[in-house]
Amino acid sequence: MNISYTWLKDFIQTDLTPTELSAILTDIGLEVESLDVVERVPGGLEGLVIGEVKTCSQHPNADRLKVTTVDIGADEPLHIVCGAPNVAAGQRVVVATVGTTVHPINGEPFKINKSKIRGEASEGMICAEDEIGLGAGHDGIMVLDASAPIGTPASTFFGLQDDYVFEIGLTPNRADAASHLGVARDVAAFLRSGYRMPDVSAFAAERAQPLPVTVEDTVACPRYTSLTISGVQVGESPKWLRERLIAIGVRPINNVVDVTNYVLHELGQPLHAFDADRLAGDKVIVRHAKADESFVTLDGVARKLHPEDLMICDAEKPLCIAGVFGGMDSGVTESTTRVFLESAYFNPVSVRKTSKRHGLKTDASFRFERGTDPEITVLALKRAALLITEFAGGQISTAVSDHYPNPAQPFTFDVRFDGIRRLVGKAIPDGEIKTIIEALGIAVVAETDGVLTVQVPRYKVDVTREVDMVEEVLRIYGYNNIEIGRQIKASLNTSPKPDKEVVQNQVADLLIGNGFREILSNSLTKFDYADEPERAVRILNPLSTDLDTLRQSLLFSMLEAMAYNQKRKHADLKFYEFGHTYRLDGEGYRERQHLAVAVTGNRLPQQWNHAGKPVSFYDIKAAVDAILRRLNISGWQESDVPASHYDYGVSYERGGNVLVSFGAVSRPILAKADVAGDVYYADFDWGAILKAIRKNKITYREVAKYPAVQRDLSLLVDTDVTFGMLKRIAERTERKLIKAISVFDVYKGDKLPVGKKSYALHFVLQDDEKTLADKQIDAIVKKLIANFEKEAGAAVRS
Repeated sequence: MNISYTWLKDFIQTDLTPTELSAILTDIGLEVESLDVVERVPGGLEGLVIGEVKTCSQHPNADRLKVTTVDIGADEPLHIVCGAPNVAAGQRVVVATVGTTVHPINGEPFKINKSKIRGEASEGMICAEDEIGLGAGHDGIMVLDASAPIGTPASTFFGLQDDYVFEIGLTPNRADAASHLGVARDVAAFLRSGYRMPDVSAFAAERAQPLPVTVEDTVACPRYTSLTISGVQVGESPKWLRERLIAIGVRPINNVVDVTNYVLHELGQPLHAFDADRLAGDKVIVRHAKADESFVTLDGVARKLHPEDLMICDAEKPLCIAGVFGGMDSGVTESTTRVFLESAYFNPVSVRKTSKRHGLKTDASFRFERGTDPEITVLALKRAALLITEFAGGQISTAVSDHYPNPAQPFTFDVRFDGIRRLVGKAIPDGEIKTIIEALGIAVVAETDGVLTVQVPRYKVDVTREVDMVEEVLRIYGYNNIEIGRQIKASLNTSPKPDKEVVQNQVADLLIGNGFREILSNSLTKFDYADEPERAVRILNPLSTDLDTLRQSLLFSMLEAMAYNQKRKHADLKFYEFGHTYRLDGEGYRERQHLAVAVTGNRLPQQWNHAGKPVSFYDIKAAVDAILRRLNISGWQESDVPASHYDYGVSYERGGNVLVSFGAVSRPILAKADVAGDVYYADFDWGAILKAIRKNKITYREVAKYPAVQRDLSLLVDTDVTFGMLKRIAERTERKLIKAISVFDVYKGDKLPVGKKSYALHFVLQDDEKTLADKQIDAIVKKLIANFEKEAGAAVRS
């Protein structure tokens, strides 16, 4: 979308330069993608000055040339050979000096050089108006008033001011800013100043009855306003209007059509002008297209209409596709003398469907699709009518017809100061928040105990909830005024719970930094994947049997993604996904958020100097431990993972809740998903993780002065003995000196007695007050072995 700097200043009074204004627009959410200079005339008259012809004599070698001397305010006058028949001494003229590039109306630009013309030196050119882009006349040179100051740059003398055009990357939700008025409203809110609206006080219509208008579908067309202008003379628009349209990329057509385009870009309200003498029955009907009805649009294409297309029609035929495109046989031409002018509000959904159906994208449909202001139709109609009568003559011959059976109401809702501050992340004072809201044109109708009741005008189609108001306040307050990483203070009365989105982003950043890729999969899956079929949430009318059940686990979504990649020769995979699982829970449903992490293939690819190194259980364990460390979660107990999905693995529990389960995915599960190779998978209960973060506190401890000692034990135990049981025995045996206990190997196989498994445990021992002696360490290990044998029936493997 293009916005003219000069045009914008019709609405706001400011001394901001285009560059300064560009920065402000970007800061308030109207990103300026480019800022271009638009010259009023090509070249901007650069290098042209006002001079006085001091002498003028006949060229000695040419009957049609004159030799002149011209004073341009320099130390010496210029000698210029001129072929214009009207050049004479004493004239004030426009002079192009040596080195100047001249841009004629017809032909290519050319540079003025010092030269000899028929033997006489020439140091410039005395210009005609068509030679410098100021007019079409070429009868002779431009002769200025005798008071024109010698030496003045021509651009200054003629009052030429370059315009600047902002190319704004308008987001789809900002229909309110799709005009110069809309942009001006935002700038005025930022500057805490007012803005001017076009003056339509001179509007005075005749009392004649308007043309009859019938609106058959008030949902598709909630408001339709119109009037008639008689006695117009269609012709060229004034120069200033053509220049403004050209500056923003709109091609001038004629003084009537140009006015409708001008008002569209000025106020954001599309209008349409019809030749009123072509309206059969002298009436207008807004209706849907009939079955198999066809229509020839302005581009000469015959289109077959759809019954849902809303059409502007007369008593016999369609005239225009409402809100989208005009017709070939009803538009304004050079012979038009009576204009029927339309200003309407059409339903955005209706226009969007019709526009897409016919592949038509116009300036009008662009705005109607996003939502225009139903309250501005009459103002825009009056503004256009006044401009048409000013430029094309005639008079407004009928009263305004306004079909508006169900006036649109403003969006009314409550906004909490604390709610705004919580989402913004900064303690903005109540008064400043209220000032910004009112500066945006939003009415505050009540204020009670930190809660504002607001009424949002209909042109702000995307501001319907408190969270939308937060965005509005933040835009005008300034994103750059919010410090990065700022924490909301307790004075804001916010919850002690961690911010879910912040925590999720932290974990995502950690995983991505370690080579993982995020996947997003469908929550619908196969019933065959349900681990509790009796609690599966089934779809009543599934699209297929592959999408007939809401997933109970993220595992199969992860495995399907891995199988898809493996079949395309991508075998080394590290994936993660945040998603929800669903189960029946009594009379209702239970929905929980999970984080799934999985690895397969090689940790390191094969190279010339080493073989590929496959991933193992410890890769998934490293990822799990890294996530918990990043979130500062500790104090969990370890236990064997449930066997339903895993061949082996570990669960971390805290306070009776399982934080995460991880291990090697079982072979039957891998076969069901058609996955090759080993897969190591971790399933985080995200709700339990968030609770663990909230209750945890960061404490400081000095770095130990004395070295730690490590010892390993390999134990043969019954299959029902868990690592958690062994860990608790060890912690009871030596509470002070054992700093860490972990399992680094679990083995089950035919080399062990039936009903037995092997745990390899790793112990870290350290004394904060002295170096541990071998004798003391050996005593602790012997005590550990004795207690393992006594309480868990363990035997030490040699």
